[in-house]
Amino acid sequence: MAIKGSCHCKATMFEVSEAPQTVTQCTCSFCSKRGSLWAYYTPSQFKLVTPLKNVSFYQWGSKTVKHGFCATCGCGTFTETPDWSTGEPDFDNPKISVNARLFDDFDLDKVEVVVIDGKNLW
Repeated sequence: MAIKGSCHCKATMFEVSEAPQTVTQCTCSFCSKRGSLWAYYTPSQFKLVTPLKNVSFYQWGSKTVKHGFCATCGCGTFTETPDWSTGEPDFDNPKISVNARLFDDFDLDKVEVVVIDGKNLW
C-alpha cells in the first residue's frame, strides 16, 4: 500500500510504494540536528509528486549524499545516496532515504526504530 508524505507547507510531496518495516535513527551530527527517522527505498519505490524545483539539496564532506529539503519551509524530506550496506558506497545500487516523520496519516509509533551509531562510524 502506497504511503504519501509531505513537508510542512506541502510544497514538497512524495509517495513511497509501501510502509517501512523499520526506520533508522542515525546519531551522526547531521541526522541528530535534523531529527529524522529514515525509511529506505529503491528509486523505483519513491516518487516525487511535486516539481523538483521545490526541493533544495545540501551536500557536505565527500559530497556523496544529496540531502533534500523543501525550498520553501525547510523540512528535511529525502536523501539520494549510494547503498552503504557493505561499508563502502555502492553507486550501482542507489537508495532513497525518506524522512518517515513526514508520512501523512501513518502511525510511526508502530514501527521499530533501529539506532545507527553514525557519530562514531563516520
